[in-house]
Amino acid sequence: MSRSTQVGTHPNDLSRLRVRGLDTLNDVVGTMSFTEGFYFIVTGRKPSREQTRVLDAALLILMDHGLTPSALVARMVADSNREDVQIPLAAGILMVGNRFAGTMVGAGRILTDGMRHEGDKREWADRVVRDFKQSRRRIPGFGHPNYKEIDPRTARLFEIATVAGVRGDYISLIKTLGQAVNDDAGRNVLLNVTGALGAVLHEIDFPVEMMRSVAVLGRCAGLVGHIREELESPISPELYEFSESISYAE
Repeated sequence: MSRSTQVGTHPNDLSRLRVRGLDTLNDVVGTMSFTEGFYFIVTGRKPSREQTRVLDAALLILMDHGLTPSALVARMVADSNREDVQIPLAAGILMVGNRFAGTMVGAGRILTDGMRHEGDKREWADRVVRDFKQSRRRIPGFGHPNYKEIDPRTARLFEIATVAGVRGDYISLIKTLGQAVNDDAGRNVLLNVTGALGAVLHEIDFPVEMMRSVAVLGRCAGLVGHIREELESPISPELYEFSESISYAE
C-alpha cells in the first residue's frame, strides 16, 4: 500500500525541507508569522490579511483567564516536575474540554447545520432550541458562570472580525440563535466567547473539527506563564494547605 503525507517532509529526507509544498526555510520561516503558519499547516492555504487578523485574535482571547482549572493543574504538576516544562504544560492543557474552553466545536457544528438550512433561519434556530431542550442538553456557546449580561470577549471578537472585513454570515446566524435561546428562556442567556469563536472561525474558513485546537494552542502560551510564575513564586503550598481543611466523612 502506498502511503504519503502532504504536511511535511521526513527528517531522513536531507535533500529538502518542505511543508505543504513550500520551502520551509525560505517560504515559511522568516516570511510567515506564527499565526499565518498555523493556518497554513492546518488548511494548506495561505491566509488572507483578514483571516490572519481574526485567527490571531482568536488565539489570544483564551490565552489566559487567571487561575482557571487548567492553570491550577499546570502549577501543581510543575511543583512536582520542576525540570520538564512539557509535563505540567501537557497536564494543564488536558483540562481544555467541553466544560472548560472547548465548546467552539459544538457551536461550529450547529452553525454548519444552520448555514445549510435553506429556509427561514429563525425557524431553524427555534428548532435547535426545541431539540436541545427536549433532550435536556445545553446549547454549546451560551451561558457563563460569572458573566451575566454580556461576555466582553464575545463583543471584542465580533468587533475585530467586523473591522477585518469578514462577511458576517455566521456571526449573524449565531445572533439569531441567541435571540431564539433568550426568547425561549424568557431572559438573557449570553453568548459566550466559545460560541463567538465558533462563529468567527467559520468566517475565516477554519475547519470545524479543528476549532478546539485554537483554544489549546492559545492556552498553552498562557500556561507557560503560569508555570514560570509557579516556579518563582509558588501558590501550590497554599493549595495543599487548603486541601487539609477538607474533612473526611463516612
